[in-house]
Amino acid sequence: MLKKMMFLLGLLMISQAALAEVKIGVVNIPLLMANSPQAAAAKKRMEKEFAPKEKQIVALGKAIRKLEEKLSKNGITMSETEKRDLERDIISKRREAQRAQQEFKEDLGLRRNEELGKMQNRIREAVSALAVEGKYDLLLTEGVIHASEKVDVTNKVQEKLALIP
Repeated sequence: MLKKMMFLLGLLMISQAALAEVKIGVVNIPLLMANSPQAAAAKKRMEKEFAPKEKQIVALGKAIRKLEEKLSKNGITMSETEKRDLERDIISKRREAQRAQQEFKEDLGLRRNEELGKMQNRIREAVSALAVEGKYDLLLTEGVIHASEKVDVTNKVQEKLALIP
């Protein structure tokens, strides 16, 4: 009986000593994704890349509206053939606009996912570097309901991200 109590007491002491030495940190990934310099740079690159396509789609929409206005203003005085040709032209341009919008959305989505993947890799690199340099036993990123400022290392990871091109 005495041996069992000594054994349990020993285990308790060992487990408390082990817990005291565990270094834990928490990283807020969504905050890093929103505030990192790489995210801002990626957003600017994407805006620059997709601005011409967006302008084309807007211009096409304006052209359709002009044709529709022409049809509503002059439709009464137009011959049946002119009216039919104009209606066909409007329908054709609407289809073209829909295709262009769909293609734009798909291209934008693919590009956004590509940039997101790059960001996630950079964040993973920064978190791993911090874990090694800070000698952390455990770094948590998701599923944390509450973390005190003492264990929140998001700012440290953000500093590491600033150093990664």
